[in-house]
Amino acid sequence: MRGHLPDENPGFVGRRTELERVSAALAEHRLVTVTGVGGVGKTRLALRAAHRAADRYPDGAWWTDLTPLDGDRLLVALVADSVDLADHTPGMATTALRRRLADDRLLLVLDSCEHLAEPCARLVAELLAAAPGLTVLATSRRPLGVEGERIVALDPLPPAGRDALELLRRAAGEDFPAAGPAGEICVRLEGIPLALELAAAQIRLQGAEAVRDQLGTRFDAPPAARFDLLAHTERVWPSRHQTLRAAIGWSHELSAPLERLLWARLSVFRGPFDLVSATAVCAGGPLDPAVLPAALDGLVRSSVVRPPDAGGRFRMLDTIRAYGATWLDRTGETGAVADRHAAHFRGLAVRAETEWHGARQLHWYRTVDAHHTDLRTALDRLLRTDPDAALDLVGSVAFAWSCRGRLREARDGLEQALLLSGARGRTRARALWALGVTLVLQGEFGPAQEVSERCAREARHTEYTEYTEYADRAEHADPADRADPADRVAIAERTGRAPAGVDEDQLAAAGRTRSRPGDLTLDAAALAGLLALTTGRPMAAHVVVGHVLDAARGGPADSAARLRCHLVQVFALTGLGRLAEARERALALLARCEELDEHWTRTALEYQLALTGLLEGDPAAAAGHARAMLEGTRALGASLGVALGLDVLATALAAAGDGARAADVSGTGEAYWRSTGQPRRGLPGLRALHEKYTDTVRATLGEPAYEEIFLRALTGLPQDGLDRALRGPRED
Repeated sequence: MRGHLPDENPGFVGRRTELERVSAALAEHRLVTVTGVGGVGKTRLALRAAHRAADRYPDGAWWTDLTPLDGDRLLVALVADSVDLADHTPGMATTALRRRLADDRLLLVLDSCEHLAEPCARLVAELLAAAPGLTVLATSRRPLGVEGERIVALDPLPPAGRDALELLRRAAGEDFPAAGPAGEICVRLEGIPLALELAAAQIRLQGAEAVRDQLGTRFDAPPAARFDLLAHTERVWPSRHQTLRAAIGWSHELSAPLERLLWARLSVFRGPFDLVSATAVCAGGPLDPAVLPAALDGLVRSSVVRPPDAGGRFRMLDTIRAYGATWLDRTGETGAVADRHAAHFRGLAVRAETEWHGARQLHWYRTVDAHHTDLRTALDRLLRTDPDAALDLVGSVAFAWSCRGRLREARDGLEQALLLSGARGRTRARALWALGVTLVLQGEFGPAQEVSERCAREARHTEYTEYTEYADRAEHADPADRADPADRVAIAERTGRAPAGVDEDQLAAAGRTRSRPGDLTLDAAALAGLLALTTGRPMAAHVVVGHVLDAARGGPADSAARLRCHLVQVFALTGLGRLAEARERALALLARCEELDEHWTRTALEYQLALTGLLEGDPAAAAGHARAMLEGTRALGASLGVALGLDVLATALAAAGDGARAADVSGTGEAYWRSTGQPRRGLPGLRALHEKYTDTVRATLGEPAYEEIFLRALTGLPQDGLDRALRGPRED
């Protein structure tokens, strides 16, 4: 089945009538909205209905969780990502998404629209108009108000019915008789699923009778004054139903003081969080790092925090998070905790960038991806409070975001931070480099050229300034206060001058003089070279990186910037037809990458070696390198890289005369290209070879047979097509 839906919650109980209503509505209406109070089970019902209806949609059922968004600026990007559109286009925000959905018959589920009801309504109306085969299932605490919307209002479970009791039984892990404390609990909590889950957690701790007695003393009268202080707007806490609000408040009151404090502070997280992040952001005062794990465990036991997943990440339901956020505001800590959250994720971003070049590259790449929601939250906070820090954060993660296909988010964050921040130096140069790469990948070559020139100027200015500052410091330092010899050598590397205790031989060994470029200049040259390559100017690429590399000392893999420059040079040599030299250098770089366990450059080198194999008339070697590239890009989750790799593999198969496989791989490649929102790209040399060999196998296989295989791959599951492509001919 195409699409992506989360696994169903095993705690789903009852709702047979409501499920039939939603299913019937989906069969007759293109927009169905499930409405109801928070915690009533809208998400569970929508998920069950989506799984049930998925087979009716040839292009799949796709799930979008909107709770992480704190505004509508990234709404389209999130929806696009959820339907596997890694949008690499620079146009209007919805253009690529409308194009992606225009010819498909699919179900799009938008979960938790209430805080973005108006932007969601505009987007849904636009998409429904552009995509006749689209059906939207939304959950919201209030209707979207779009013409043609079918509303299914979801009430709590019947309090005295068997479904409410069954839900309580499953959540508590006990079998209760209908006539007894459990039944009374269901009635007092009015059958609200989330309230029943919170009560079940207390039953596990205290027993059913104790919980019934506590609810009796608290729910017979109106909510206590302390809960009245927590009144939210109508859409969050509907006036017609105060029971859930009281149930959450009751769970809050039963929590230990440190657990309540942690609950409030955890509300700053918009996405899943791990213990390390929770400790960094939430520890302080009486909640010191030593006791925080126990407090977190207490919140898990009481069902306030969901248990950790396989990756050790916890989460809170949005309704419970909103309650904690209100208490955090009451304590006056909202700003301070948000600042700690932003500082923590800025630090995580900087560390990920620092360790990009090395054995932990894949680990940090996946870490950045896993914490994407909170990195965005931290960036939004810093754009308002500290633009210089925002520039540092986004400059550190933008390249990883671009590799992952989040080009629109990378560009948006970089452009905002560069506009708001007045910071100069390394932070600005790095951000300009990342923006330039993003623009090249989007095909925005004019703006990329302007940014490339700014990046080069900033790099030269920064490295000259750093040189003069270090040189002045070394010259005027008191000999008694100077650093040890190892530190003086490090200073000499940056200054090109030998302070006391460092002779000229040591300075030469350090490999730097005033005239030698550093990593900022190397990256600026790599950007200029990348731009030249993608616009069909391999000689310009070769000259610009060659000039900088000639002036820089050190090995080709001594830093990420050097490696990128050597990578550009290899591609330039290929474009110039110096194939033997290009292959030799590529293999040497590949060996260094394998020693470093460096993944990103390795996949690019495999692509280049595949292209070289094609140009040298060795399709078998080309296919082997193409499959190695695809393995790497799949591990990185880079849809653009997968599309490029499938193209070169299809070309290699066609060159070998394997028309059926070439058609299958080419159809899968087209599916991946469509997921990027742009037409096929690649180096000019590959495009010419692809057309040449494809025409040959079309003629040999026959146009109808080729088209049938191509279309079957195009309309099938892209992941299945990729799996087939990665299998060699002997593995079928």
